[in-house]
Amino acid sequence: MIARVWRCVAAHEKVGGYLAHFEHSVAEELNRIDGYRGAYILQRDLDDGVELTVQTLWESMDAIRAFAGEQVDQAVVAPAAQAVLRSYEKTVTHYMVVYAPK
Repeated sequence: MIARVWRCVAAHEKVGGYLAHFEHSVAEELNRIDGYRGAYILQRDLDDGVELTVQTLWESMDAIRAFAGEQVDQAVVAPAAQAVLRSYEKTVTHYMVVYAPK
């Protein structure tokens, strides 16, 4: 399994907008992709906003390509997400999952 990890920052009052966008747009799209295995969004309060770390789980790089295209290291950030984020990484990092509970 592969974890695709990406970070962004939203203002305190806009973090809910990003979470709603993820749940109603991104998650619906991801659930239609064969090889997608789930997601976690981690939240950390900062003095001037909220950092979100988005981790999506995939069976293979081919499954990731079905979502991200051939440039798998480039972040996929829809205009609706960009509108509520203060900043976001332009690239993602992929990790091999070497342990997961059964």
